[in-house]
Amino acid sequence: MHQQQRLNIVLEMVSERGNVSITDVSEHLSISTATARRDLNTLAEQRLVTRTHGGAAALGSGYELPLQYKIARQADAKLAIARAVEALIPPGATVGMNGGTTVTEVARALGRSDRMASAGGEPGITIVTNALNIAFESSVRENVKIVVTGGVPRRQSYELIGPLVGRSLQDFSLDIAVLGVDGLTPEFGATTLHEGEADASRQISALARRVIVAADQTKVGRSTFARICALDDVDVFVTDAPLPPRAAAQFDKAGVEVVVAATR
Repeated sequence: MHQQQRLNIVLEMVSERGNVSITDVSEHLSISTATARRDLNTLAEQRLVTRTHGGAAALGSGYELPLQYKIARQADAKLAIARAVEALIPPGATVGMNGGTTVTEVARALGRSDRMASAGGEPGITIVTNALNIAFESSVRENVKIVVTGGVPRRQSYELIGPLVGRSLQDFSLDIAVLGVDGLTPEFGATTLHEGEADASRQISALARRVIVAADQTKVGRSTFARICALDDVDVFVTDAPLPPRAAAQFDKAGVEVVVAATR
């Protein structure tokens, strides 16, 4: 296993547990304690964890993995979800997108889609986003027109946040909003870890005639710090596994269509 793969796993451990010991890392990864110690030191030097005596701890109670370390998590599910979302979007649509790994995969799927091919030199799809990584990747696609909001970037997610987001969106109208979330429950709706990102996502969704939430099954039943929107503001939820019966009934009552993506 390469060091980067080990670092990803260690960061996931810290994110889930709050703190880990050198022994925890050594046993979980089947590596020597010396290697585990070096990996923790590397993460501490990158200011991704706080080094403690005998281990490492998360930087704070609201610890969030930086985007580049989330990419490998639930990778097959994210790709399946992206394909399913792409199939729901008609050619020529104007689509608002927030950030995150799942929505990034949706943007990639749209950029590769034969259905969204340029017609007569005009782009086949317009993406309006506050995510710098999505804007950067999509800008090389001839079939995609990219519009980027204003705002101040968060380095954890590459998303632009702040009052400039709303100001740059005020004259737009969107056919569809595709939102990535950190949690989705009947009680609190769609949520995320950071209030600035929640506000930006809320403003994107408010402009759309249809709201699609794209998230894997690990987000269902989880509620995080900041609300994006209520569940009944969501039109379609695209995920990778059927909902438990009780949750399925609650989503149905809220008028949310649930689409289960087919994995390959």
